[in-house]
Amino acid sequence: MSQTLSLDAVLDLKAAAPLKAALLEHKGQPLSLDASGVERLGGLCLQVLLAAKKTWAEDNCPLAIAPRSAAFDEALTLFGAHERFDENQMAEGAQ
Repeated sequence: MSQTLSLDAVLDLKAAAPLKAALLEHKGQPLSLDASGVERLGGLCLQVLLAAKKTWAEDNCPLAIAPRSAAFDEALTLFGAHERFDENQMAEGAQ
């Protein structure tokens, strides 16, 4: 069964280390990230999420980001990373 981790509203420089720590607590386990309350996503937290995506895929473990706020999806698009976080691929634990 997948556990759910709610992401903070502001994912900026200050949020990167706590986000990494929270993700590592769930390493090797199916995980769903609730991004419905995200208002701002910064580059460093995006890197943390990309690293988590890669780690979960290497562990052949599902990682999903759902639900997502419009602001979260818009930030992914602005960073050019929206396709890297395709919900279908992530739920299957794919790259």
